[in-house]
Amino acid sequence: MRETADISFRTGDPRIDTHDGAGLDGCVNQTIDDVVDVERYLGDRWDDTVAWARRELAVTGCCVLSGFVPPGLHETLRREGARIAPQAYFGVETVNVYNTDPDPTLPAGHPAAVTMERGNAFVARDAIPPGAIIEQLYTSAAFRRFVADCFDRPAVHELADPLAGLVLNVVDPGRSHPWHFDTNELTVSLLTQAADDGGVFEYCPNIRSAGVENIDGVRAVLDGHATPQRLTLNPGDLQLFKGRYSLHRVTPVRGRTPRHSAIFAYSEQPGVLGTVSRTRQLFGRVAPAHLAADRLVRVDQLMD
Repeated sequence: MRETADISFRTGDPRIDTHDGAGLDGCVNQTIDDVVDVERYLGDRWDDTVAWARRELAVTGCCVLSGFVPPGLHETLRREGARIAPQAYFGVETVNVYNTDPDPTLPAGHPAAVTMERGNAFVARDAIPPGAIIEQLYTSAAFRRFVADCFDRPAVHELADPLAGLVLNVVDPGRSHPWHFDTNELTVSLLTQAADDGGVFEYCPNIRSAGVENIDGVRAVLDGHATPQRLTLNPGDLQLFKGRYSLHRVTPVRGRTPRHSAIFAYSEQPGVLGTVSRTRQLFGRVAPAHLAADRLVRVDQLMD
């Protein structure tokens, strides 16, 4: 049940601003107690969970909260994702790890010259219905406060982008999401449907930093000379990830069932939108807001 009077996980929590604003449906952000395992991770466990998450992120750049959305809601989570998955924009593309255009001035052997086929697709934010579990999470001030605490940030904000921010990542059988870096420094995702086989999340933690690209290290991964870490994710698992600095991919999906995951994009600054070129690449269209702004706040000078 969604309510309008209280947005906090626990009544009177001073860390939660109960006047945080409106969600996508125009309502004041609601409580999400009914869609999160509060007893296991939040409530009185908040501080312990945050401390553990910070340690995991510091060491490996990744943290998984298994069953963050409890098992009783997994079928609802799957069904909501399957219902909107047909609205994903499919455009198989040839890409590199930086999702940048070819650059003939780069030296031979540069990882940007290694091309791969990107076969995953995204359901845009404006196609995700109000009231869906992933929408309740993304628009919740309490959830944003939790994410900020785990990443040790003063605050995080929803993107102002009408298409990005909250998306469903769809990887159909025979497709994959190849090696890449995220444009956002902080990545939050939730598996909503697992593949029958394959679709494994692999990553190389902290392979680069805000000031160092580590070209040799990235090329070693692409050449198969480095062993990535592998994660077995299940529906309802929440993943916190430093995707800006950790090279990662989803391996080819096998079987008959697509892999679906919700991606929650946040920024440390309000009002952030994706660029026109990147938005068109991911969604096949842009909104008037992109044409008016065409800006994406960067936290570094990395290639992308």
